[in-house]
Amino acid sequence: MSTPQLVVHRDKELMAEAAAARLITRIVDAQAARGSASVVLTGGRNGNGLLAALGSAPARDAVDWSRLDLWWGDERFLPEGDPERNVTQARAALLDRVPLDPARVHAMPASDGPYVDVDAAAAAYAEELAAAAGPGDHGGVPTFDVLMLGVGPDTHVASLFPELPAVRETERTVVGVHGAPKPPPVRVSLTLPAIRAAKEVWLLAAGEDKAKAAAIALSGAGEVQAPAAGAYGRSRTLWLLDAAAASELPRSLYPPASA
Repeated sequence: MSTPQLVVHRDKELMAEAAAARLITRIVDAQAARGSASVVLTGGRNGNGLLAALGSAPARDAVDWSRLDLWWGDERFLPEGDPERNVTQARAALLDRVPLDPARVHAMPASDGPYVDVDAAAAAYAEELAAAAGPGDHGGVPTFDVLMLGVGPDTHVASLFPELPAVRETERTVVGVHGAPKPPPVRVSLTLPAIRAAKEVWLLAAGEDKAKAAAIALSGAGEVQAPAAGAYGRSRTLWLLDAAAASELPRSLYPPASA
């Protein structure tokens, strides 16, 4: 378990630009070290804002997009192409504008695909992750270089909501989520064991509506009550916030220079 590190930016636009630059560096370093990189994307306004900023970044072309594996932390179990699906939004924000290898874009199954229900879809994604894992990887998933998570106002990450069964999962890497309090209610999500297999976990929070969630998650709350508190990487856990989202944190948690 890595101790959370905090970086607080002036506003959400600067946060997105800085996070995009940071992600480019991580991808390029991983590709230089072993020839490829593996990243888990997140949806929502902050995840999509980061992707849009990445698409506009001057250093974007330093990435070898053909040697990048993309996965998702969660997905709404809706038909292919539905505008509410994270992969649909990611394609619009960035993916359709860069030369990715389609075989390395690992979207979670859609509701109109071959799987009869969300639980079968989750099991299929778990199998895809296991097939990509190597002998040195942990927990039946590839060792993701960076796994990004948006933090919800209720402290949820991916589709792991407070007190629901999915956040209590200790063995499976992917689960179907039923009755999510945020629509749509049926989703596919990585579990905390899968999240914790990543080298680096980045938690993104911007806006006043995320301030209380950030304060709760960073105050020692339990992961069942505050799932964001249970999201951490093997070597690094990085909270990327704007000043509004950090407004309820004790100043002792981050140096003034980080703003």
